[in-house]
Parts: sequence; C-alpha cells; structure tokens
Amino acid sequence: MKQFLYLIILVHTGFTFAQPVCSVYKSNGELSKYQACVKANEAGNYYQFTKEYQEILDEALAIDSTYAYAYQAKGYAYLKSGDFIIWMQLMNKAVALEPKMYLGYRGWCRYQFFRDYKGAISDLEQLEAMSKGDIGFGQNGDYHLNIAKALCYKGIGDLEKAISVLENQLQREGHFVGLYDYLHLGVLYLETAQYDKAIHAFERQDKENSLADNDFYYALAYKGLNDNVNYKSYLSSAWSLYQNRRHMFDPYTHQMDRVFKNDIMQEMDIAGLVY
Repeated sequence: MKQFLYLIILVHTGFTFAQPVCSVYKSNGELSKYQACVKANEAGNYYQFTKEYQEILDEALAIDSTYAYAYQAKGYAYLKSGDFIIWMQLMNKAVALEPKMYLGYRGWCRYQFFRDYKGAISDLEQLEAMSKGDIGFGQNGDYHLNIAKALCYKGIGDLEKAISVLENQLQREGHFVGLYDYLHLGVLYLETAQYDKAIHAFERQDKENSLADNDFYYALAYKGLNDNVNYKSYLSSAWSLYQNRRHMFDPYTHQMDRVFKNDIMQEMDIAGLVY
C-alpha cells in the first residue's frame, strides 16, 4: 500500500519528468520551444543509451538551445552509466535555464549518487528560497527533499542541524511520511545518545514500515540503556526480518543508515546469540 501511494506522489509531483505538453509553449507564443518540444518527445521512442535518442535531443536543442528539458533528458544515460561529469555539465545548463524545475532534481542526485552533501544542501536551499509551497520529493519518491537535506547535514557531521531539519519536516501539516523517515530520525537520536527519543522514533517507524534495519538500531538503543533483554530480542528480530528480505533497498545506491547482514551477525556475536 505504501509503495502504491508513492507511485501516486510521483505521478502528481512532476519529479518523474514525463514528456512535456508541447501545446503549452505554443499557446504562450514560444514557437521555437514548441518545435523543440515536439522534436524532443520523439526521443521517447528510443532507449536512453541509443545513438538515436541522443541525436533527437541534439536536434531539439538545435531548434532552441534554451529548451531546458532536452539537457536534462540527455543526462539520463550519463547518470545511469556513471559519467557524472557530463551529466553535471548537462544538468547545470538545465538548472541555469529553469532553476525552479531542476534544482530539486540536481540536488537529489548530488545526495543520492555523489554524496556531495554540501552541493545538495546548496541546491535544495536555493529551491526552498524561490518556492512558495512544498519543494516536493526526490526522484525515486522515497524521500521528501527536506528529509534528504537533513541527511546531507548528517553527512557533513552537523547532527543537531540534521535533527532540527528532519523534525521540522515531520511536523509539517500534510507531510506524507516516507518509507524510512522515522528510522533516520531514530538513528540521529541514537548517535547523539538520546536513547528514549530513538526508541520512540523506531516505534513510529515500525508502524509505518517494519524493517531489519530499524530493529537493529532498536537493539542498539536498548543496549545504550543497558536493557539486555530487549537488546537481544530486537537483534533476533532484525536477523529474522533480514532473512526475509525486509530491509532498506534502492536499485541504484545504498541508502544512508542501511544495515547489512554482516552488521547484524557481528552484533549477534557480541550479544552471544546464534544465527
């Protein structure tokens, strides 16, 4: 159900970057952009890694070099193939032309793929400054961009700022709780030795999305409180959930705070548990 709701969010937030509706440009009198848009939409008939896909977008840019979507669309193949230098060059052009549309996407990718935390924070704060409303979700729909920004602050070592940004977003009216929001908040509390707050956050996470990662950190919070019974119980639960593939997952990268099999096994060895 949660994944289905995220699909709805992606469809309605614009972060899927579906092919633009070209008639909008025509009605606004932007005829060259209209023609570039029509040409660029032809690329949708080809796989992003094909020569034809790139050539069609080049033709669109030859019609109108200020058509930002074409730069962003050309970048897909470079991003997916790991050529981040060319991707960034293309994205910089798209952002320069339409910052409100593409700052969030560039910022998200800086966080997800590059771990360029400072660059991502800069992009997301610029977007927030120019946006009147909600700045939306990251490209994969798992995170609100403010949650991603909080994780970037964690990435540069500013845990208090990370907690503040994350707490503020979770308290916003209408915030759609993400798959891992409370897990990340709980880990931040855990890392600042706020064990009771961490446990409360993990309880909230468990109601939203039960995960091996969450129960692993649950166990560490109880370990911090010297509660050996719950420490071992949640470690065993984390192992069981992991064996059933109930853990954090992203098809392209490993999320921050993800727990791996060896992490659980090593902690179980410390606890004297059998796996």
